[in-house]
Amino acid sequence: MSTCERAVRTPDREVRVARGALFDPLFGGDRVAARLDDAAWVAALVAVEVALAQAAAAHGVIPAEHAEAIAAVDLDVDPAALGAAAVEGGNPVIPLVRALRAAVGPEVGPSVHPGATSQDVMDTAAVLLTGWAGEVLLDDLRGAADAAARLAAAHRGTPTMARTLGQQALPTTFGLVAAGWCTGLDRARTRLAAVLSGLPAQLGGPAGTLDRLPLPVAADLAARLGLADPGVPWHTERTRIGELAGALGVAGGACAKPATDVVLLAGTELGEVSEAAPGDSSSMPHKRNPIAAVTARASARRAPGLVAVLLAAMDGEHQRAAGAWHSEWETLADLLRATGGAASRLRTSLEGLTVHPERMAASVPDGAGTGRAGELVDAALAARP
Repeated sequence: MSTCERAVRTPDREVRVARGALFDPLFGGDRVAARLDDAAWVAALVAVEVALAQAAAAHGVIPAEHAEAIAAVDLDVDPAALGAAAVEGGNPVIPLVRALRAAVGPEVGPSVHPGATSQDVMDTAAVLLTGWAGEVLLDDLRGAADAAARLAAAHRGTPTMARTLGQQALPTTFGLVAAGWCTGLDRARTRLAAVLSGLPAQLGGPAGTLDRLPLPVAADLAARLGLADPGVPWHTERTRIGELAGALGVAGGACAKPATDVVLLAGTELGEVSEAAPGDSSSMPHKRNPIAAVTARASARRAPGLVAVLLAAMDGEHQRAAGAWHSEWETLADLLRATGGAASRLRTSLEGLTVHPERMAASVPDGAGTGRAGELVDAALAARP
């Protein structure tokens, strides 16, 4: 993100206050949220405008020296002032373009935002931000899956009771339980990585016809930002956003499953696992709560509702959605925070998880076998991406 940050200065850049300085660390969303704050949004918007000018200059739409001047601008943006100025037009791109034009002066000003519309810049900036936050999210999903894999290998033959519908069923091994966690996390991460890598830039102009730009400018814009070629403009064709929402929701669910198991297995009556840094109670000092797993579940539970909002926003009217598109911006950022928080807190839980084999063995009948649990663990670990 450093390349983009060089294009814009904001008064509170050092503070990095995201949506919730009180709750982001608690629910694990602080690392993701740091890449989604107001200053990051402004940096992404400016980065898109700079890349657009450079792509337009490369294809003769604006003078090359104008693109150089736009790229060199040292813009001082107050996100609060930009937000207030965005009210009239309904998005922050309109006042940002005015500020950029004023910053580069009257000669270069007309070359700012060539052939684009506000949605082009907002959508492409949102994709950029998603990629920045996605790096953190994928790292935590990988970390959680790796921790589950280590537990699976270490406890390949550790007997425990499987439980179905809340009742004891047949013996299994804790290694196979952890291998199931690992498999789900790996599948979710692989799918999310594929969706993230395919997210394209957006460029269509006022009505999605590119009437003021040569066709190659869109692909050039995407390449400069490290995004996929958009091909046809996708102003009101939101399947990519729907796919992203689904992949994030599935990732949240993949985190919720092991977190739920940890909460149950750490209960006093079972005591089969415990977290490395369990949480205290303000009124019951004897309690040692599996708080990382608890907060992972809490974050994951927010995801389905946010996914639903993004899916409901797919029915944009004609060539510009009236409200549906606008509803995506904060919802997508919140979904990234929720899923990212679930992955982060689960990683903390699993990396510090202590297994108590003696408690597990206490519920297993003497001489009972565990089927082919060990072989299944081996197969699951061998198949990891």
